[in-house]
Amino acid sequence: MIGFKKNIADAKLYLMKSFKADYVFPVCADPIKNGIVTVDDNGKIISVSDDKAPLTPDSPIEEVNGIIVPGFINTHCHTELSHMKDKIAAGGGLVSFIKDIISLRAAEQPEVLAAAEAADLEMYNNGIVAVGDVSNNAVTAAVKAKSKLYYHTFIEILGFLPDKATELFDNALATAGEFKPQSTSITAHAPYSVSKDLFKLIKQHSDGGANLLSIHNQECEDENKFYRYKLGGFIDLYAHLGVDIGYFRPQARNSLQSIIPLLTNKQKILLVHNTCTNLKDIYFIKRFDRKINWCFCPNANLYIEKRLPKIELFVNQGLNITLGTDSLASNTKLCILSEMKTIQQYFPNLTTELLLQWGTINGAKFLGIEGEKGTLEAGKTPGLNLLTGMDGFKLTPDTKVTRLI
Repeated sequence: MIGFKKNIADAKLYLMKSFKADYVFPVCADPIKNGIVTVDDNGKIISVSDDKAPLTPDSPIEEVNGIIVPGFINTHCHTELSHMKDKIAAGGGLVSFIKDIISLRAAEQPEVLAAAEAADLEMYNNGIVAVGDVSNNAVTAAVKAKSKLYYHTFIEILGFLPDKATELFDNALATAGEFKPQSTSITAHAPYSVSKDLFKLIKQHSDGGANLLSIHNQECEDENKFYRYKLGGFIDLYAHLGVDIGYFRPQARNSLQSIIPLLTNKQKILLVHNTCTNLKDIYFIKRFDRKINWCFCPNANLYIEKRLPKIELFVNQGLNITLGTDSLASNTKLCILSEMKTIQQYFPNLTTELLLQWGTINGAKFLGIEGEKGTLEAGKTPGLNLLTGMDGFKLTPDTKVTRLI
C-alpha cells in the first residue's frame, strides 16, 4: 500500500513542470524577482513563488531568461477578414477602407477558411489565449470549434435603414445559432452603420439576458461630423452604396453621445478604437449608468487613419481598458505584444505593468473569463508567455514573445 501511494505521488510529480525566470509578472501582484511558476500537464498553475520557496526536488525546473507573463487577451479581432491581408493600401482613411472591405468580401469559402485558420495559429504562436472576435456570418465557426484559443464571437449587425431593422436582427439570431454551443452575442457594428430602430432591438435583446456588446467607436472625424451636421465622408459612402439616408437628421451631438442612451445598462459594452474620443466624451459617459469598457487597437488606427487615440486621456480615470489587434485587413500581424510596443513607443510614460493589465486581466474581465485567464494564480490556466529583449521593465523594438505553454 505504501509503495502504491509512492507511485501515485511520483506520477503527480512527473506531470508537473516549473519555469524559473528573471522576473515573473503575475499581474495581480507585484513582479517577483527570480520567480518560479509551476504548472501541471494541463497548464493549470500549481504555484507562483520566488526561488526561496521550497520546491519538490523531483519536479523539473526550466530556467529561462526574460519575464514570464500570463497569456494575452485579444478583445477585438475579425478572423473572417484574414484573407484580405496586404490587399488594402494603408493610410487611405476609414471611408476608403470600408469601401475596400465591401469590394473584397466576396471571396471563395476555402480561401476565407484557410486564412482564418492561419490567423488562429498566428495568434496562438503570439501568446494569445482568448479572443473577442467579430463575425458577420458563420464561416469561422468550424475554425473556432477546433481552436486551442477561447473565442467569444460578436455577431455584428450593419443596417442604417430603419425598415430593415427587424430582418437584419432576425438574420443575426440565425447566425448566432450556427455557432452553438460556442459563446456568442448580438452587437451593433458602429453608430454610422446602425439605425436607431436596430439599436433599440439590440437593447431589447440585451435587457433580456446575457449579451456582451462590442461597438466600433469614433474611428475618424467624419463619424462625428456625420452625426453633428450630416456632412463628410459618410454621405459619400452611402451615395457610393446607393443607399438613401434622407430620413436621417443631424443629431447636434457627436456619434458616441448620440448612441449612449440607446445602449443597455444590463450588459458590459466594449467601445473599440476611440480614435477621436475626447475628455468630454469620457465625462459624458460617466453620467450614464452603462458598463463601458474601452479597447485600443493602435496598429490598426495607424494603418487606416495614420493617427492614434489620445490614450493618455483614459489613464487614471478608473476605466477598464483592453487591447485588440483588429483584422489582418488593417494590420500586418495579430499580436497583442506588438500593440503594447506601439503604445509604449508613442506614450513612453505608460509602464509595461499597466499595459500588461490592459492586455491580460482587463480583457479577461470583459469577456467574463477572469476565473481562468488573465493572471498568474494557483488554480488558473492562463497560459505562460516569456518576454525577452526588454530594457529593464521597458518594452523595446527587439522585445519578443515566446509561448511557454
